[in-house]
Amino acid sequence: MSAPAALSKPGDEKVSTTKDTGMTRRVMLFKLGLLFNGFVAAALGAPIVRYLLGPARKAGYESWLSLGSLEQFPVGQTRLATFRYPVVSPLDGETANIPCWVRNVDSHSFQVFAINCAHLGCPVRWFPQSNLFMCPCHGGAYYQDGSRASGPPERGLFQYSYKIEDGELFIKAGEMPTPGRAANTAGGQLRCV
Repeated sequence: MSAPAALSKPGDEKVSTTKDTGMTRRVMLFKLGLLFNGFVAAALGAPIVRYLLGPARKAGYESWLSLGSLEQFPVGQTRLATFRYPVVSPLDGETANIPCWVRNVDSHSFQVFAINCAHLGCPVRWFPQSNLFMCPCHGGAYYQDGSRASGPPERGLFQYSYKIEDGELFIKAGEMPTPGRAANTAGGQLRCV
């Protein structure tokens, strides 16, 4: 007596295979799923790998860049200087040239300010007639030492660290200006950075 078709064993059914590879549809879809998951894992893993390897690339950020000889910055004056950002790609072009304001307080003391307003980042301009930095966007004003004079900014201009070597002025330009690097506003004293 033969068993009815409804009571056949699960492994007895015929499985269709492709004639060229001998692969079942289930195996083919499983391999396509693995391939797709591999692409997704690579796309999600790339930022994580860049984050983990970031400290190895940080050497460019810690570099000191020359703004030029000390003769370019006369005593008692504020001048515009530019530097090339230390970590650039070929597509950056002119945007990698960053301007900054250099104030020569005396022959041995300088202040180097980021050009950006502490309010919303608009470029400030130096007006020697009034000894003020003025922001054209919202009317922010800063004294010549970078401290806040008036307007919406809540703090002074951001400062870069500097050093003098062999008659040249160098700044640590890889550090992005943050609120912790604002010009001192207490007591009218300059903060050495």
